[in-house]
Amino acid sequence: MKTKIELGFGDSSQIAEIPEKNLLGVMEPNAVPDGPKGEAELRRSLANPAGTPPLSEIVKPGEKTVIVTSDVTRPVPSHRIIASVLEQLWLAGANPDDVTLVFALGRHRGHTPAEMERLAGEAYKKIRCADSDPLDCVRMGTTKLGTPVDVTRIVAGAKRRICIGNIEYHYFAGYSGGAKAIMPGVSTRDAIRANHAHMTHPGAKAGVIEGNPVRTDIEEAATYCPIDFIVNVVLDERKEIIRAVSGHHIQAHREGCAYLDRIYQKEIESPADIVIASQGGAPKDINLYQTQKALDNACRAVRRGGIIILVGSCREGMGEETFERWLAEAANPRSLIERIKTDFQLGGHKAAAIALALETADVYLVSEMPEQKVRDIFLRPFASAQDALEAAFCKLGRDSSVLVMPFGGSTLPVLKR
Repeated sequence: MKTKIELGFGDSSQIAEIPEKNLLGVMEPNAVPDGPKGEAELRRSLANPAGTPPLSEIVKPGEKTVIVTSDVTRPVPSHRIIASVLEQLWLAGANPDDVTLVFALGRHRGHTPAEMERLAGEAYKKIRCADSDPLDCVRMGTTKLGTPVDVTRIVAGAKRRICIGNIEYHYFAGYSGGAKAIMPGVSTRDAIRANHAHMTHPGAKAGVIEGNPVRTDIEEAATYCPIDFIVNVVLDERKEIIRAVSGHHIQAHREGCAYLDRIYQKEIESPADIVIASQGGAPKDINLYQTQKALDNACRAVRRGGIIILVGSCREGMGEETFERWLAEAANPRSLIERIKTDFQLGGHKAAAIALALETADVYLVSEMPEQKVRDIFLRPFASAQDALEAAFCKLGRDSSVLVMPFGGSTLPVLKR
């Protein structure tokens, strides 16, 4: 008997049929508690903010206000959150001419007008929309770790700052969301590099906040560029809003992280020989730079010397110039790990993360990338998840155990104590 499992792959899917005797489990999210969802949950959260008054009582008429939201590479249902936030701003007497929606690019590419409109929804026609500009920033301070708080000018100059986004696991910042909208969201390359340089610290791990220097640095940056209000959401596997948290950028964020753990932190009895991990489809697997997030979580579930089958469309290829260059220049994976210790560069840090994964397991990549390109970056290419699984069985044996992570970037394996 075999179990057929569907894995998100761009806008379509891949199918893997796994013998039941080999299947350790499918790492699905835990059951979602009963309660409001979608817009109803957004309204509930906005009416009950954590650590701040309601947004309608914070913003005053005539105040220049920015809403900072995620870019096109994120699964955030921005248009739905923005609509709810704008309702609160209009209640406060805000004028549309005083409100700007800023897309936090970090180190990602800019948006086309069509992408901006898709992200903003109806707000695109009502308020100004703009990408963050890393070349036009204001120095607002420097953190204890030496990170310059350089913030795109339109955000730095605003009277009120509202940050929206989603909360999921981040492989060295602990979690996404919260003050990450400011750092690295609307920061300069140098600022992001300084913050991310702490990714090699033992405390810089997915699901870790206390003792995590990257997260501490991010939140210190927000003391120089204050955030008045956040709206963060937790999404289910269908990208529906199952939880919203609003208010103070730390207090509300921690509530969201605790909820995320309830749904997406999964205990496993033991590491598997083979782990099949997908980002869950578009937009999370738009390129390898984003798809890598599932790889890091999969490393927590595979035994040393095992195989990770990473499933992601990567229809836009590598996704970042420095990331691609570092992998192309590397003589072997180990050289990337040594390089990041003395030459930290954004993009290079993701190349080093792939190299670290290869020290634990072989990585088979199921993608739309050219086969030779995949081989050149030390991964083994496959056209289908089933072909990759058959190759893994041939190498490790037909009795090999298999664990499947259909939402690899979101689910965090934890060994049962």
